[in-house]
Amino acid sequence: MNHDVLKQLGVKAITADDLANRVKVDLDLLPAILDGVSSKNPRMRYGCAKVLKILSEEQPEQLYPAWDFFVNLLQCDRQILKWNAIIILANLASVDSENRFETIFEAYYEHMTDGSLVTVANVVGNSGKIAKAKPQLTERITCKLLRVEDLSPTSHLTTECKNILAGKVILAFSEFFDQLTRKDDVISFVRRQLNNPRNATRDKAAKFLQRFYR
Repeated sequence: MNHDVLKQLGVKAITADDLANRVKVDLDLLPAILDGVSSKNPRMRYGCAKVLKILSEEQPEQLYPAWDFFVNLLQCDRQILKWNAIIILANLASVDSENRFETIFEAYYEHMTDGSLVTVANVVGNSGKIAKAKPQLTERITCKLLRVEDLSPTSHLTTECKNILAGKVILAFSEFFDQLTRKDDVISFVRRQLNNPRNATRDKAAKFLQRFYR
């Protein structure tokens, strides 16, 4: 019966949002959703991934027992599943009572060197929530984010991509600036972005400095 809902998802009889609402009230469906991530049917596979992302945002404690499942997805060849794993693990950090994130920290942040704008953007964009959930990791996260300027350009991570990422780093720092011990280094990074060729990144830098540096 549980796998019937996956078939409905696979033929668009229900949406991922519909299925997520069902799972919230019937957690017996969760094993089928986890199985669905490996489906050969793209609608089913990515629909299930979306359901899990929704659950990680709204009921992270329900997915925490499946932590290793998402850690394994970090190495998935399917980029969308990898991106979902990056987001989900960041969401689960808020309920990580066993300090599991600390053990995967390097494996998580090594994706900043994947050479893909979307991958790096997902890591950077979720760093704020990790830092807030794990203040003891603030220093290590700061070090990783400050290295965005040093990333080697690739065909999927151009100089313009790096300009975009600099803006995302600024937004990430704004989420946990009060926790920072290396405020001077962060301010220096942001001030450099006042000369960034990208208008949106320069604007983010100016707003950040207006808010945090007077």
